[in-house]
Amino acid sequence: MAADLIDLAEVGFAWPGQPELLDIPELNLARGQSLFLRGPSGSGKTTLLGLLGGVQKPQRGRIQVLGQDLAQLSQGARDHFRVDHTGYIFQQFNLLPFLSVQENVELPCRFSALRRQRAEQRHGSVSAAAAALLEHLGLKHSGLLARRAGALSIGQQQRVAAARALIGQPELVIADEPTSALDADAREAFIQLLFQECREAGAGLLFVSHDQSLAPLFDRAASLAELNRATRPEAI
Repeated sequence: MAADLIDLAEVGFAWPGQPELLDIPELNLARGQSLFLRGPSGSGKTTLLGLLGGVQKPQRGRIQVLGQDLAQLSQGARDHFRVDHTGYIFQQFNLLPFLSVQENVELPCRFSALRRQRAEQRHGSVSAAAAALLEHLGLKHSGLLARRAGALSIGQQQRVAAARALIGQPELVIADEPTSALDADAREAFIQLLFQECREAGAGLLFVSHDQSLAPLFDRAASLAELNRATRPEAI
């Protein structure tokens, strides 16, 4: 039986000189599954996402992604593993404003030979993969690919950030509050597009938000504040 996409067990993390911020006995995500993780301020959301990406290492416990224990890798190997297998959609999108839309979307394929190969196998070329993703996400009018990312609307930036995360079919897509600037109708429409792209790529989706109204759209829902024993009332 294949390992879960994400498998956390008894993970503890504290910043130097600070009390323990994360104490998570268990968190799992199956391949191809969508998980809504409610993460209010102070629950350790940003730190958890850093641990899942291998940016930080826990002081104790196990973090496995695709069966790989991230703590067993060097920092450089963790960085390489992250770009090969994980696509991120950041709350502020983190597009490079001086690059074109196409250059922003293709960026992961410049750093990951695996994702470049997957994009070429599925679409014939990296540029064709970028164009196909943008079209699926509702950005197909002429001239857009060459436009600088800094000239886009918020809604357009959001879709470009999603295409960048999805190009090259990473097994895990992590979305960190990507809909906070959108109204309710636009939020749901974007999430449905994200589901569709993840299904086509066979990717698991970890969607972190404080907006509980989105939870019913996902396969599973959980609260980081409840999962994290360090922030439970009895731990304070």
